[in-house]
Amino acid sequence: MTGRSAISPFFHQLRMTDSLTACDIRWPAWPVFDQTEETALLDVLRSGKWWFGERVRRFEAEYAAFQGSRYAVTCTNGTTALEMALRALGVVEGDEVIVPCYSFIATASAVVTVGAVPVFADICPDSLCIDPDDVERKITDRTKAVIPVHVAGLIADMDRLQKIAEAHDLVLLEDAAHAWGSQLDGRGAGTLSRAGTFSFQETKNITAGEGGILVTDSEELADLCRSFTHCGRAKRSQWYDHDYLGSNLRMTEFQAAILSCQLARLSDQIAVRDANAARISHILSGLDLILPPPAPRMTRRSWHIYIFRLGPEREPVRDRIVERLNQAGVPVLAGWYRPLYRNVVFQRAHQGPPHGIRSPLAARGVDYRTTDCPVCEQVCRDAVWIPQNVLLADSGDVERAARIIRTVIEQESGR
Repeated sequence: MTGRSAISPFFHQLRMTDSLTACDIRWPAWPVFDQTEETALLDVLRSGKWWFGERVRRFEAEYAAFQGSRYAVTCTNGTTALEMALRALGVVEGDEVIVPCYSFIATASAVVTVGAVPVFADICPDSLCIDPDDVERKITDRTKAVIPVHVAGLIADMDRLQKIAEAHDLVLLEDAAHAWGSQLDGRGAGTLSRAGTFSFQETKNITAGEGGILVTDSEELADLCRSFTHCGRAKRSQWYDHDYLGSNLRMTEFQAAILSCQLARLSDQIAVRDANAARISHILSGLDLILPPPAPRMTRRSWHIYIFRLGPEREPVRDRIVERLNQAGVPVLAGWYRPLYRNVVFQRAHQGPPHGIRSPLAARGVDYRTTDCPVCEQVCRDAVWIPQNVLLADSGDVERAARIIRTVIEQESGR
């Protein structure tokens, strides 16, 4: 395997500067690529056919088969995949969409972009996925949809969410941007509702630098999404006929060529990540941590991130633990997430005048300043993330790193 480090320091090798034995492991670089990607890119280059064509169609078919859906529609990134899905599912201005507060901003900003209002629900303390009980509490007569996020590749409680959605006539849309390959009872993430969306951004487990895709079993929904990405053209329409509102969100042949190569090795990578995640959990067991919960119904789990929680009692030393581990050459992170409603775009939602970029929710009657999701707040203070490239390392290296993590936590807990 060859590759180079991503831009983020999340992936960089670090060196020891305190009293622990230095961890001199050279962690796998990300993204992973080899001659396969190089050959595929050169084939596209030399063909002169760079624009939305056969390579894109091939990858869509491959990815649909991989996730177990009938249809797949590519687009520019995971954010626009959510936007086109919401539009195709009928979410319009004035609707409310319930989203988890522990996610990347796109889960909520896509809702705003289509003119709807995000309503933030808390998360479960172990799975870190949206809490169905809080979803029920947040439903109003304006609620149109719910977007569960499969955090770190662990599938949300779709059984409960489906029952809630059916009882209240709501649409479910899975944000599966961490769940390429994840399966529940043999069914792929994104196929457990009307539709699911995925991201192929640089840090993701399958990447072309950027890119997104939607999967669905509905031909009508797939056709609407295709039209939206393709300037509003309908199936079999004339080139300059535009039947629907659309945009230009097409994936290129270069991206599709890379993604086909990435997809070919993904199953093997998932197996390696899963085995190494189990090794970490075994070594960290007994430390009174909140470890990633077992998921016996999951027949495959993508492990985009291994997230464990130190718990409220260790919250004051979380940053110190992360700093010491980084110094020891074990690349961990305090997490990129903070409660989504704490972003300025939502904290100032009540302020005007309305502006499409600066204040898109002004004059909409929303005020997020008192929004409080206590579980998410606590998770953001005590969670530690281990990135997916670390989970691709040799098993012995992963075990060594896990033992260092255990030692640091024990030492800091004893202070």
